[in-house]
This record gives sequence, structure tokens and C-alpha cells, in this order.
Amino acid sequence: MQDAGVAGERRAVIGPEAERTRLDRALASAFPDVSRARLQDLVKAGHVRRDGVTVLDAAVKVGPGAVLAVVLPEAVAPEPRPETLALAIAYEDDDLVVIDKPAGLVVHPAPGHEAGTLVNALIGHCGASLSGIGGVRRPGIVHRLDKDTSGLIVVAKNDAAHRGLTAQFADHGRSGPLERAYLALGWGVPEPRVGTIDANLARSRRNREKIAVVRADEGRRAVTHYAVQAAYPDAALIRCRLETGRTHQIRVHLAHRGHPLLGDGVYGGAFRTKAARLSGPAQAALAALGRQALHAALLGFAHPRTGEPLRFESPLPPEMAALVRALAAP
Repeated sequence: MQDAGVAGERRAVIGPEAERTRLDRALASAFPDVSRARLQDLVKAGHVRRDGVTVLDAAVKVGPGAVLAVVLPEAVAPEPRPETLALAIAYEDDDLVVIDKPAGLVVHPAPGHEAGTLVNALIGHCGASLSGIGGVRRPGIVHRLDKDTSGLIVVAKNDAAHRGLTAQFADHGRSGPLERAYLALGWGVPEPRVGTIDANLARSRRNREKIAVVRADEGRRAVTHYAVQAAYPDAALIRCRLETGRTHQIRVHLAHRGHPLLGDGVYGGAFRTKAARLSGPAQAALAALGRQALHAALLGFAHPRTGEPLRFESPLPPEMAALVRALAAP
């Protein structure tokens, strides 16, 4: 049963005949005109209450008699607004711009992140010159980095450049000029120290916010080549090269091998107690990092118009470099 609450709020009471089920499923049944994905976003954004208490986990169970309330925010303009945000520009010309993205910066607008994104900053910097192939929400975006991953990202300023760059990223350097490398800090030291992780990935059935390794006949193929750059008593600095570009690929692959990234609360939660074994300075550096230890350190490609090879390197950001020094200290 539904009724109107305060302005913008909709309520429903779970009937006595209903079985206990996930919150997002109960919401989807109560409000069939709102997509389940939208409802999940509203839960994460704190817009859903159960019996008067805000719930942030769409997987919690609700049962008969529960009173659910959803606040539907007012619609926002579909086109991101330009914003004046500082950008670390590694290279720029009439066709493209290469940005050294800091950790914490979301690439494109999404529910809960309508402003303050890289796209907002790019619109403010480039104006109307960005490629429109990605749509109004992702103008110029050829590839992306997770919010808490730092490093190099290239953006197309026109549609021709977008098509040329997209073709190179689709090839992932298997036969073309694209070159990408990441630096990661993982718990323990992988053996062998140079190798390849070939394991299919798909959305987790248990937690739709996570990616999981699945059987070879499921999901999509994902291949990560890795090499240990430095080994420490409790961790290793690992260089990773992607042969495919799946969501969270490096994070999931290294966790699958038993070496989740330091600071990764999503895929390395079981390793939180290992932080207590680190030295005092290393513990402090890990706390200061406050994110997964992953940095897009190298980006190389052929210029989409001239064919000129372009190659950019980004040093570890200060907070990740400080953690490396602390781990290496005797």
C-alpha cells in the first residue's frame, strides 16, 4: 500500500502476506514506476528510510509490516554545468587533453555526484569543444578511472579524436599502439613475481556493487599482466598492464590471487587486521592514503589525427609515495 508523505516523499507498507526480502526488491515491488537501479542509487544516497530510520544498504532484509519511505529528489538538468576546478594537464592540443587525475575526483556525473566531477571541470576548461559521442553526461570521455584511483586519463575534444582513441582502447595494445601501466601496492608478495592473471569477471551475485571472478564460461574475459617492482616484508609494489579493460580489474584480480590492494575496503576488507603488523610510520601512511593504493602511471597512444606517438608518465602521488617509503624503511 502506498501513500503520499511530505513533498517529494512516497511511502509504502509491506503487506502481511509478503516474505522477507531485500530492501531494493521490496522497493521495486512497491514503486514499480521507479527503476530498481534508480532505487538502489537512492538507497546509497540516503534517500530511503525503513520504519523511520535511514538505510544505506540495499541488501538488508525487510519483512511484513515494514514502513518504507523514499524521497525522490527534484529532477536535475541532464547537462552537467561547467565548473572552474584545478586540473593537472599533462598535455593539450586542439584534439585532446591528457589529465593527471587526483584521487577522489569522480570522472563523470552520476547519482550522488552531480557536480565537482572531471566532466564539470572539462566543460569549464574546454567549453563546447568536447566530443559529444559520450553523450551529455560523458562528453569527451574515452575511458575512466575509479574515483579513488589516481593517474593519467585522456579526453577527446572532437568526435574524430574520440573515434580514433576509442579504437585504440578497444584493442588494449594487443596489436596497436596503446600502452597503459598501473602501479599498485598489494598485501604480500605474488609468486611468481612476474606473471599473468587470466580470470573472467562479472557482477557479483551476492553484492551488485562488486565485481567477482567467475567460471571461464561466464562473464567476460579479463587479463592482467603483472611484475613485482619491489618487495617489502608485508607488501609489494606491483606494475600491472591491462590486456582487457574491465571494471575494477586490477583490484579484483590481485585480490583473487590473495594480494588485495592496501587501503581497498571493498576487495581487501579481510586484510584490515594485517595493517596492525605494519610499522608505526607505515600504519600512519596507510591511514593518510585513505584509499586503494592504485595509480595509473603510464599512458601511451598514437595521436588520433597525426599518428604521432604520445607517451606520458605520472609519478606516484605524494601520499602513495610516502606509503612506499614507509614500507621500505628498515
